[in-house]
Amino acid sequence: MLKLFLWLKYLRRRRIVLLSVAAVALSVSLLIVVASLFNGFIVALERSAVEMLGDVIMSAPAGAKFDKYPDFIERLEQSGVVESATATLSSDGLVNVGKGNVLPVRLWGIQPERRTRVMGFKQALLRQGTIVGEPSFDVPGMPGEMGGFVGIGVVADPDEETDEYDRETILKEMIGERIFATTGTVESAEDGRNVPKRRFIPFYISDVIFTGVYELDSAFVYLPIDVLQKELYPDEEGTLATSINIRLKPGVDPELAQTEIRGRWSVFAEQELGWSRYLIAMTMIETAREMQSQYVGEIRKQMGVLLLVFGVISLGVIVLFFCIFYMMVRLKQRDVAILKSCGATSVSVMWLFLGFGATVGVVGSGIGAVLGYVVTRNINQIEEWIRILFGLKLWMSSVYMFDKIPNEVDWASALPIVGLAVVAATLGALLPAVVAARTRPVEILRYE
Repeated sequence: MLKLFLWLKYLRRRRIVLLSVAAVALSVSLLIVVASLFNGFIVALERSAVEMLGDVIMSAPAGAKFDKYPDFIERLEQSGVVESATATLSSDGLVNVGKGNVLPVRLWGIQPERRTRVMGFKQALLRQGTIVGEPSFDVPGMPGEMGGFVGIGVVADPDEETDEYDRETILKEMIGERIFATTGTVESAEDGRNVPKRRFIPFYISDVIFTGVYELDSAFVYLPIDVLQKELYPDEEGTLATSINIRLKPGVDPELAQTEIRGRWSVFAEQELGWSRYLIAMTMIETAREMQSQYVGEIRKQMGVLLLVFGVISLGVIVLFFCIFYMMVRLKQRDVAILKSCGATSVSVMWLFLGFGATVGVVGSGIGAVLGYVVTRNINQIEEWIRILFGLKLWMSSVYMFDKIPNEVDWASALPIVGLAVVAATLGALLPAVVAARTRPVEILRYE
C-alpha cells in the first residue's frame, strides 16, 4: 500500500511524469499504425488475388494451351479437394473506347457463370452484382448481340480530387455502348510461313467491373472465351485456355491440394493431350498467395526497415525516462531516506522506482494502443479530412493499387510493441532505481 501511495503521489505532484506517459503513448501508437498499415496492405493484396484469381492457378507453359479443359475441370471437381474451377484464355490487345481514346489492355476470355463459383467475380459487377442469378454477357435490350465486361478505369477516369468514380453515371452512359478490341494472332500462309494477323472484335458493354484494385480496373477487358478463341485461333478445334482458376473446398490444405492437382494433371496431360514430361513439368501450379510472394516479400522488407527506423527513434523514450526518474530520485532523496530508516531494504526501494516506471509504461502503452487502434480504423476518414482541409490527396489508387487504405489493426504486431514499450520504460527507470537503492539515510537526514 505504501508503494501505491507513493506512486500516486509522484504521479499527482510531478506532472513531468505525464510527459513520459505521452512519449510512450505516441511511440506505441506510431509503431502500431505503421505495422497495421503495412500488414493491412499485404493482407489486402493477398485477399484480392484470391478473390479475383481463385485459391490455386494453373498456367500453361509459354507457347502451349490447355486443350480439353472441360474434361480436366470435371476430373478436378471429382478429386475431393476442389470445389470448382474455371478456364481463362488471355491475350494482349488494344481497346478503342471512342474519340480516338485507344488503350492497351489485357483481354481475358472467361465463363462468367463458372467464374462466379470460383471467386468473388459477381460482386465486382456494377450492374449484375446485386441481381439474383448468375452473371452473363447478355446486353440489356439487345438480344443476340455479343457483350463484354470492361474495367471501370478503361472507360472512365476517377475524380482528380476524391479519386472516386461516379458509378451511376458510368453505368448509364456506358451500358450498351459499342467499342472495339484489337488483338493479334498468327496464321499459316501457303508457303508454310507464320504470318501475323490483326483481329478486330466489336462488342457491346454489358457490364462494368469495379474491384477496387487499380491494375484490374484499368487494364482488363472480359469477353466470352469461345469468341476470343475463335478470333485468336481460328484453325484450332476443341477448347483452349491459358490458365485454369481453382477454388478449393473449405479446410483443404493448399500444399496438399497442389500435389493432388499436379498428379491428376500429369496423368491427364500425358494420356489425353500427349504432352511430354518436360512440358508437363513446366506447367505452373501455384496458390494465389504464392504468385504474390515476391512482391509481398519486398513490402515486408520495407516495413521492417521503417519499423527499425521508428523503433530507434522511440528508444529516446528510454533516455527520457532516465532523465525524468533520475531527477525524481534526486528530488525525493528525503522520502527514500525516511523509507530506509523505517526498515525498507535497498531492494524494496529499487523495486519502488522500477514498479513506478513499469506502471508508467503500462499506462502509456495502453493509451498508445487505443490511440493506434482509433487512428488505424479511421485512417480513411483522416485522409479525407486532410484532403478537405489542405487540398492534399495522400492516397491515390493509381499509385497505391487499392482505392481505400487498409484499416485493419494487426494485433499480432501490436501486442509485442506494447510489451516492448513496457520493458523500455522499465529499463529507463533501472539506473535511477539503483541510485535510489544506494541512498544512505544518515547522509540525507543529517541536515533535516
